[in-house]
Amino acid sequence: MTFVSKPPDVRNQATANAEKVDFERINVTFDAAGGDSVEVLKDVNLAVSPGEFVSIVGPSGCGKSTLLRILAGLVEPTSGRIRIDGKSLSDNRERVGFMFQRDTLLPWATVEQNIRVGAELAGVPRNQIGEKLEKLIDLLRLAGFENRRPHQLSGGMRQRVSLGRLLAFEPEIYLMDEPFGALDSQTKIAMGREVLRIWSLHRRSVLFVTHDIDEAVTLSDRVVVFSARPGTIKLDLKIDLERPRDPQQLRKNLQFGAYIDQIWSALE
Repeated sequence: MTFVSKPPDVRNQATANAEKVDFERINVTFDAAGGDSVEVLKDVNLAVSPGEFVSIVGPSGCGKSTLLRILAGLVEPTSGRIRIDGKSLSDNRERVGFMFQRDTLLPWATVEQNIRVGAELAGVPRNQIGEKLEKLIDLLRLAGFENRRPHQLSGGMRQRVSLGRLLAFEPEIYLMDEPFGALDSQTKIAMGREVLRIWSLHRRSVLFVTHDIDEAVTLSDRVVVFSARPGTIKLDLKIDLERPRDPQQLRKNLQFGAYIDQIWSALE
């Protein structure tokens, strides 16, 4: 078993020329009501390698989602530097795709039309969109539901459509902010399987925020634990479990349990 624990000011071991994403000394302070300020992130250093699946866990309000929003260009850090493939974030934002906790599907649009949005944003030629959508709908097991609207779908199916839109956009980096947090346990496990299956085909870099430690260990190559606000990195844990992984079978694995204990200890 391999545990990697690091103090907040030490970066992980990915070398500069191997990093897909590089957060360097990120600090974020927000102005609050009454002229006060809130320090959200403090001296965060984190690198993600190409094709690496990294989950971030930590207490509510510790800045997990803020870090993803910085990479998406939705929040400006107070200080620090972010690079993608060694280049500035401002030159690379179109290579980042975001999947939120609550689906942002167009309520009046069908499943196919909602997924089409991602392809259109990616600039896929019109004569290729139809074939692309057909493949994605098959990949996501949505065949037969192409003409349904969001209100006619279960929560899990709506999230599959959201994932389809992300895949249609074809980003190099997936940002997933508690995408299954509102789902029941059984559906969450099923969606975890779907994500692992699809990720294994595409092998994109993923930053995945979750409060579910079992989910984080099941999905990830590494789990990063944030402290309470202001968020700093308390633990950077390599998950050395064989892939492919079955969420239900993993729970019987002693090493899986040891990782869970290690993360809980860091959170406490």
